Amino acid sequence: MKKVMYVMMIATAAFAFQACNGNKDAKETADSLNKTKDTTTNAMNTGGIAVTNDDAKFATAAANGGMAEVALGKLALTKTSNAAVKDFANMMVTDHGKANEELMAIAKAKNITLPATVDEDHQKKMDDLSKLNGTEFDKAYVDAMVDGHKKTLDLLNDEAKDGKDTELKAFAAKTAPTVKTHLDAINKIHDGLK
Repeated sequence: MKKVMYVMMIATAAFAFQACNGNKDAKETADSLNKTKDTTTNAMNTGGIAVTNDDAKFATAAANGGMAEVALGKLALTKTSNAAVKDFANMMVTDHGKANEELMAIAKAKNITLPATVDEDHQKKMDDLSKLNGTEFDKAYVDAMVDGHKKTLDLLNDEAKDGKDTELKAFAAKTAPTVKTHLDAINKIHDGLK
């Protein structure tokens, strides 16, 4: 009975946070929901998350970035005629799609709320890119991918080094070399577009 009451309190708090934060984006909302979950006791008994708040924030940031890479990759597939950009976009959809699924499974097991959609910054980037065509699109997309992969690589390396949760640390350590490969590939494409 206590467990049911606790879960109901968390659900109520979650709805209250969403109502109060109507202007927050999906990542901020997920971070807020995770913060309300009790991390000090056994997650199986309390319904709380089974990781530290920093690890939960890593998970929401990684999920946000991964969803954006897939969405931007799909957009690029409809916008570009550049074979190298198209190949890279396909790699984004495939590799980040797999990583997203793996992260979702870890998050579900640890009761971490992940964002359902990309944050406002990534949505604005998608909106801006969708208005471009041809080489103008290619250059803007490639620039976004260089910047995004640098940030993602830093995020993964930091979690692999400083994270507390062994599964999230392992996920970060396993995913970082793939993101480094992506960064090397997009830098090469970037240099070719000059």
